[in-house]
Amino acid sequence: MTATPQEQALPGGVPVGAATDVAAPLARSPRQLVWRRLRRDRVAMAALAFLAVLALVAVCAPLVVRVLGLTPPNEQSTTALDAFGLPTGPSGAHPFGVDNLGRDVLSRVLYGARVSLEVAVSSTVIALLLGTAVGMLAGYYGGVVDTVLSRALDVVLAFPVFLLALGMAASCSTASGCLGGVVKPGLGVVVFVIAFASWPYVGRLVRGQVLTLRRREFVEAARGLGFSDARVMFGELLPNLSGPLIVYATLIIPTNILFEAALSFLGVGVQPPDASWGSMIADAISRFDSAWWFMVFPGVALLVTVLAFNLLGDALQDALSGR
Repeated sequence: MTATPQEQALPGGVPVGAATDVAAPLARSPRQLVWRRLRRDRVAMAALAFLAVLALVAVCAPLVVRVLGLTPPNEQSTTALDAFGLPTGPSGAHPFGVDNLGRDVLSRVLYGARVSLEVAVSSTVIALLLGTAVGMLAGYYGGVVDTVLSRALDVVLAFPVFLLALGMAASCSTASGCLGGVVKPGLGVVVFVIAFASWPYVGRLVRGQVLTLRRREFVEAARGLGFSDARVMFGELLPNLSGPLIVYATLIIPTNILFEAALSFLGVGVQPPDASWGSMIADAISRFDSAWWFMVFPGVALLVTVLAFNLLGDALQDALSGR
């Protein structure tokens, strides 16, 4: 007697048409796979949570200062000083103490986070855009184009960056700025100098990746279909560069934060009385022996922020590589 289709068995002994408890594997996008690997790393998730809170605090710094009952960052108060006119340490009214002008250190640290993130993110975005464009052109066309652009990268890398920053600060100190008003004194100079110093590294990274990718089959297929060079570069090559660029961005942002702090320490960055972690550390040098909170709190904020970005960058690199 011939068995019915419902009675016929599969190789595993399960009748055809019978209900099974084996669920079909779910297809996951590359983005989902990266997020799945990343969230397994508790250190990376803690760093991501800290950076998210830091960004929120930086954006809402005026609101946070009012909620905590702190004085504004630039408000001087002689009542916060002691009887001899010296700064007082941490207390209930001023958790991080006050500086020699009676300004609340915690309030200035919160506003300093806004400056550091604003400068680091904006300069990193500019460096990524410029470096990606130059690196893709050099790697895709090769030959004379590659030679000229590569030598241009070498020339920019040979610039003494700190001397350039000091010179830009002096020449752009007027209200009209310099370069036709494009670069303004203060934050404008810092963003310009950091982006100028960072984009050649992005260009070299992108050039090396494009040199590897331009011989791949999908690029040859796109050329065979008659795609223009612009469409091949931005439609085929650029999506394959997103992973390395994201990882490099998370690693270059903390470098730029330290760069901004160093420039502010030298007096090139944010101009007084505005707060910056680097300028706060510079102001603390002369009083570190008697007022340790001047340097400790902005220094710890700088240290923890840079560490969080580096930990997140390392985890992203592992997640994107599948390790």
